[in-house]
Amino acid sequence: MKTWFLRALPWALLAVFAADIVAILLPRPEGEFHLQAFGRLPVLANGRVQPFDSLGRNCLLQIRGTAAVPLEEKKSYEFWKHPPKLRATEWLLEVMTRPEVADARPIFLIHHPDLLEDLKLQGKGVEKSGLHYFAFNDLKPVLARIESEGRQAMSVESQARTAYQRQVAKLFNAVALYQRLKFTLQPEGTRDMTVELDELSKSVEPGLAALRARQAGREFDRAPLDRLVEFLRRYDTMAQLAYAWVVPPPSADAPREHWQNLGQVLFQAGMSGQAPPEPVRWLAEIASGYTLRDASRFNRAVHAYGEWLAAHAPAELRKGRAEFWYNQLQAFLHAMIIYLCAFLLASIAMLTVQAWPTGSESLRRSALYLAILALVVHTAGLAFRMWLERRPPVTNLYSSAVFVGWAVTLLGVGVERVYRMGLGVAASALVGFVTLLIAHNLALGGDTMEMMRAVLDNNFWLATHVITITLGYAAMFFAGFLGILYIGLGVFTSLLALKLHKEGEAPQPHPKPFGPDDIAAATLGKALAKMIYAVICFGTLFSFAGTVLGGIWADQSWGRFWGWDPKENGALMIVLWCAAILHARWGGLIRERGLANMAIFGNVITAFSWFGTNMLGIGLHSYGFMDAAFRWLLLFYATQLAVIGLGLLPLDKWRSFRKASVQQAGTGAYVAEPASGS
Repeated sequence: MKTWFLRALPWALLAVFAADIVAILLPRPEGEFHLQAFGRLPVLANGRVQPFDSLGRNCLLQIRGTAAVPLEEKKSYEFWKHPPKLRATEWLLEVMTRPEVADARPIFLIHHPDLLEDLKLQGKGVEKSGLHYFAFNDLKPVLARIESEGRQAMSVESQARTAYQRQVAKLFNAVALYQRLKFTLQPEGTRDMTVELDELSKSVEPGLAALRARQAGREFDRAPLDRLVEFLRRYDTMAQLAYAWVVPPPSADAPREHWQNLGQVLFQAGMSGQAPPEPVRWLAEIASGYTLRDASRFNRAVHAYGEWLAAHAPAELRKGRAEFWYNQLQAFLHAMIIYLCAFLLASIAMLTVQAWPTGSESLRRSALYLAILALVVHTAGLAFRMWLERRPPVTNLYSSAVFVGWAVTLLGVGVERVYRMGLGVAASALVGFVTLLIAHNLALGGDTMEMMRAVLDNNFWLATHVITITLGYAAMFFAGFLGILYIGLGVFTSLLALKLHKEGEAPQPHPKPFGPDDIAAATLGKALAKMIYAVICFGTLFSFAGTVLGGIWADQSWGRFWGWDPKENGALMIVLWCAAILHARWGGLIRERGLANMAIFGNVITAFSWFGTNMLGIGLHSYGFMDAAFRWLLLFYATQLAVIGLGLLPLDKWRSFRKASVQQAGTGAYVAEPASGS
């Protein structure tokens, strides 16, 4: 293959992926309805100000498990097709203003066969890849049954629920959330909210006059009183059920507790006779414009309300616009895709290093450049999220997964700069992909920027203890995945015996520590073992420091330094396991192979401390039992133990350590030769 092509390949791949990122940053044109402008408008939900776009995304993720509703179905293997989708903002508008249309959308996910049979839903809804999606219209005949079964399931402790009860509880919560969303901008069944506001204003004065006359014992006209009471009944229901607070306070300095939902404001207006605040009129115009499919009316109201917010709630408006842009960027999704490509390129580079050394180096550089690009995108998303939350990078399980992937990739790129063999990129890109995949699934639970628990609401400790202990997690996972590479390459390939100098050349001392040209790291296997050792030393330092800092925080928060809480025990287990690895290595009890096996078992311990303790249902750090996550955690444990089993095979079963003749890759190429063992 042409030399110029191999030199240009890394830059060409980098340019293609970078162009895709740039294309995402370009502004998108508005359609007939200015849905993007509406999606930027701020609301208060889950205790924080967020744009309508985030509200729609988070609710749709809780209900359907996706951030959009497909308008056409496709086969699972038809990856080349891109059928149109209803984006979260438009779906939310439909639910709030055109429920008769939204009720026909298949958004409720039910997959338990017993529940499908009990609700008599066989043959209804949409089936895709074994999953069944149903519209609200399909569930209307069995809403009473869903509520009854759901309340019964909710009365059981989450960790004690059966799979059937967990599915019922999830469906019950999804239906309740959907019904509450219908009361956000108008009472259900309203055709023109602006007209209703006018009718309310006309009925308030005669209705209140009739009420005062009745209270004074005088004769009164019952018709206007009944009319006002009907309005108040509708708005009281709306006030009780509305999910989001959409009416901001008139002052920019007012606290978020002064936000109200539309039902509260209209009920107060009906009782006091005072006109509702100006935002109510614009919100009513928005609802009427979309309900009646009047694009010009909708667009005028959206932009007029935006101008009012710019004058009276500028901080909230800026927050809504910034978070909307963050949602559109989807930095972590794109970083995840680039990580996967980098891992594949690095893997191919390692596997072809003997047969095609020139091409292997080109692929290794391509993987490194893509990993750096993914790291830049990952960093941008992480920094933007920190700015939105005004918090350190780790505040919950979701953000910890994002941060662990980022830290591992940073370590991997640093290792690759020293050991230019593709190993650092392959291991870190794989961890980056897996952790962002975990974060993606954790986001299905809803808002990932929810309010902090009171005991965690401390930016100092979040920036010290939490980041330090999470860096320890990252280092342990990186070391563990390097260990997996060691065993995989050793058992199935001859690469661990690959000399890291050309035939006939003597290795020269490398000026950097742990350099690939160090005589002690004359083979790929020894170099990989030194990487694992170095990363474990890094993990030991941060795990120990993070555990001590956590104890100090616990002493300040709960009045005791150590309480044998499961999370505390998990952190201590990591420190003790790191100490065991280092002492075993220093004492000569293990060599390269043992070091790799122990590093892999560190993945099991770290995963328990990171996720397992959260699912026990006990302790101060327990965030609830997650059935799906528990199954995946057990599967992860099984894979790690299976790899350790491979690592315990006798050395004569390892291709890298079989007693065979020297394998020649060609003139001037790297040489693989039998090793004495590990």
